Amino acid sequence: MLYRTMKNATPELSVLGFGCMRLPLKENGEIDEELATGMLRYAIDHGVNYVDTAYPYHNGMSEPFVGKALSGGYREKVNLATKLPSWLIKSREDMDKYLDEQLARLRTDVIDFYLVHGLNRPFWESLSALGVTDFLTDAIADGRIRYAGFSFHDTTALFKEIVKSYDWTFAQIQYNFMDENYQAGTEGLKFAAKKGLGIVVMEPIRGGLLAKDIAGISDIWRTAKEKHTPAGWALRWVWNHPEVSVVLSGMSTQEQVQQNVASAQSGLANSLTKTELSLFKKVKKELEKRVLIPCTGCRYCTPCPHGVSIPECFEYYNRGHMYEDEEQTKQIYTMFLGGFFNGIPNYASLCQECGECEEKCPQNLPIRDNLKKVVDYFGK
Repeated sequence: MLYRTMKNATPELSVLGFGCMRLPLKENGEIDEELATGMLRYAIDHGVNYVDTAYPYHNGMSEPFVGKALSGGYREKVNLATKLPSWLIKSREDMDKYLDEQLARLRTDVIDFYLVHGLNRPFWESLSALGVTDFLTDAIADGRIRYAGFSFHDTTALFKEIVKSYDWTFAQIQYNFMDENYQAGTEGLKFAAKKGLGIVVMEPIRGGLLAKDIAGISDIWRTAKEKHTPAGWALRWVWNHPEVSVVLSGMSTQEQVQQNVASAQSGLANSLTKTELSLFKKVKKELEKRVLIPCTGCRYCTPCPHGVSIPECFEYYNRGHMYEDEEQTKQIYTMFLGGFFNGIPNYASLCQECGECEEKCPQNLPIRDNLKKVVDYFGK
């Protein structure tokens, strides 16, 4: 295992972190604790020392599972990360209430890396008004958390604003070779690193989509002299960035754990050659050819008066066709547009065909007809 450090944190952190949002399940939908415990402990035994969970993962059962799985001496071997559930916070007292509950669920006296979860503009404005940064400072002072950070889902401009607002130790962003300009993106990554923040990356394999063996794509990877799985290539691209401290993988099988642990041996910064970097451009170009709705994500069509997240609906529809995986993209679509954070759905089926969006679209897209395609594809 390779390790990196954050500028303002003392521990060495494994370049591969274990994300506990996609643990293996039984037929009844509950976590397969025996299998998941074996996976987590295998990763730790092979050098992984960063374990990430959150209050809502697995319908609230991820934190209790992690607390149990880290018993028997494993808690002392890892840096534990979890997140304040932003959408549930209605008062300053709620912050302490949820943190104390999480400490109990995780069976620990301290959370090493504590994040404010899923920040966007509404969450940030609400939490700021309630004193979230004072809460973090107090929690560090009384020893309940060691380092404060935030995970992020909004624009680069807001990301920079949040970075400048507090003495954060780290930030967690979505980042992969298909999403260089998505949300915080490369610009945000470099900005935060310049400010001294460590960077934890989520979705390095785009929810598993970049791990697929896809005709026409796998052929490109096979031309490389050094051989890796598609997932291995995706991870290497993120690790190639020296600003990145930890790359999280939400592993669901023992095979994935073993493959990712093996891939981490190649997780050196600035290690990709020019020839290898050119492969990513070829793969990206080939995948982008498969886009069916040419939405640029400019967001001129938003906000929709009926609550449809129009650019995101088109993004997930395109992903399903790009990666030839309707089932996986439907899960992602349902999670992110089904009100996972705030209970308010943003599905394409909410469209009332008012046409306001089409009047604003600089691409002159038939948005209403395209939203019907999304509904036909995902069922909502």
